[in-house]
Amino acid sequence: MLIRIGDVEVWRILEMEIAMAPLTVAFPDLEGDDDAQALFRALDPLQVEDETGMWRFPVQGFLLKTPDHVILVDACVGNHKTVGRPDAWHQREDDRFLASLKAAGLSPEDVDYVLCTHLHVDHVGWNTKLLDGRWVPTFANARYLLPDADNTHYRGTDDTPPSNVYTESVAPVIAAGQAELVSGDHPLGDHVTLVPTPGHTPGHVAVRIHSAGAEALITGDVIHSSAQCARPDWKFAWDTDQDMAVDSRLKFLNLAAESGATVLGSHFSLPSIGTVSAQGNAFKWTDR
Repeated sequence: MLIRIGDVEVWRILEMEIAMAPLTVAFPDLEGDDDAQALFRALDPLQVEDETGMWRFPVQGFLLKTPDHVILVDACVGNHKTVGRPDAWHQREDDRFLASLKAAGLSPEDVDYVLCTHLHVDHVGWNTKLLDGRWVPTFANARYLLPDADNTHYRGTDDTPPSNVYTESVAPVIAAGQAELVSGDHPLGDHVTLVPTPGHTPGHVAVRIHSAGAEALITGDVIHSSAQCARPDWKFAWDTDQDMAVDSRLKFLNLAAESGATVLGSHFSLPSIGTVSAQGNAFKWTDR
């Protein structure tokens, strides 16, 4: 997939689609509420498996070719990683992600920046690769932009060691001297700006692309389904601070509606591209 935002090319880098958990586990406000579950299915039918009731979503990043830089937004799950769940993410050996990068006409060495919206397992995995028994940066020439508050939260303490995710996919790029810890509305060149959206994780950011009068927004995990446009109050099970995440989701949706930006939903049903408009006290998603 290729779309253009002014002078910026945006390529989808799809790693997989997966049924992650029962819908009512992922979105606990739907538990015991048949009307809410029916509304979710009506608003985003591709995200719910009919027979199993499982929440299904893509795992993907976005490659930005700006006039100045090549930027990878989110690095998905990766290969050979130690992942507790789901099983499909553990010890993968699948090069679809790198093949998608090649389809965009690039190799890992061509990437100038890797921008992680947050430090969860499905957004940092390809930060590193296993080489001769040790983890090394996949993108040898890139600077890795990591949310500072997430790094503080996940790096562990004297009493609590860091997770496998941090040890395998984050710490090695810091040790290699390729990381920059960022916060706030950090700019990246003339065409990309971070949008603070804490809640899913302490330092979570969305990404704003602006070029030649056109705009786009990459959600990261500030919102997980187009159904949440109509019900931004529906909480998500794996948000670190659910109330803060709702607040950030509302601010993000207001920004999307007011700016008229193209929205790229990191976990929205494929093709994951649309626009957001205000509708009463909530919002409406329209596929592009």
